[in-house]
Amino acid sequence: MQLVRQNEKKWTPRCRAVLTVLLVAALGSACAAQSSAPPVGAHGAHGPAGKAKPKPGPAGSLSAYAEKVKRTQAQRAAAAAKWGLTRTPLAAPPPPAAKPEITTRKGFEVEDGESLPPVFTTVPVKERIVFLTIDDGAEKDPDLLQMMSELQIPYSAFLSDYVISDNYGYFKKMQDRGVSLHNHTLNHRYLPGLSYSEQEREICDQQTKLEERYGKRPRLFRPPYGNYNGDTLRVAQSCGVTAVPLWAAEAFPDHMEWREADQDLHPGDIILTHFRGRAEWEGSMPDMIRRVMQTVTDKGYAVAKLEDYV
Repeated sequence: MQLVRQNEKKWTPRCRAVLTVLLVAALGSACAAQSSAPPVGAHGAHGPAGKAKPKPGPAGSLSAYAEKVKRTQAQRAAAAAKWGLTRTPLAAPPPPAAKPEITTRKGFEVEDGESLPPVFTTVPVKERIVFLTIDDGAEKDPDLLQMMSELQIPYSAFLSDYVISDNYGYFKKMQDRGVSLHNHTLNHRYLPGLSYSEQEREICDQQTKLEERYGKRPRLFRPPYGNYNGDTLRVAQSCGVTAVPLWAAEAFPDHMEWREADQDLHPGDIILTHFRGRAEWEGSMPDMIRRVMQTVTDKGYAVAKLEDYV
């Protein structure tokens, strides 16, 4: 299928400069994580050995950002070794000043003439970034929380109440670490087989539960199995949903599955996986992260935060 990509903006010289600095910093950190600039202090305005003090403004801001990326990559390199990754995950570029316009993917429409939340599998971007999303909430592996925090890999969680209700606190810890929690219905039912009112209970009641538990009403919603109809989107919109991200690839501990015919990643692709463990998989959640990050990194992509773009 042809992906819909609209309103792609031309890169300005400053944008190119940011990306160049980012790339150099990310590559340099993998080889020389220990380097850092000497402080300006008692040596005066020019610092040690007469070197000029960095000037304030855009150049200084870029330098500070590059140093931040460098430090982050050094920390990631250490975490990657600890968690058994063969390569350090790449650094994502800074989020855009304005989010891209997202439209429903061609072939995923339900009805013409209605303004409904867009359904998409890929975010329209040019950068080599992808987005990681994890569904349902059945497995509550504490190693996942620690691993993702130490690797500083962003991800988004789409939660179903029937599997998270035995341990809401696990997902509060996740939220406290910067993860956004979104709606995956109360009971993970096949929505097109339900009436409007039944779908309303599944979607809107989960909106309310998540807001009561975690203090924020989700903007994003993923229908179970990726199945929906016009009522699904109308109900979701009625209780605060603004977008419906599906997926372009799915990750398991031992392999990847692809939606696209070329069996590959593309800029802006959304990757799906699940909160699962050894009881259902040939591996743990950290095993799954190792697999998906090996694939993403080997293909030259970084993982970015979905909510910065949607």
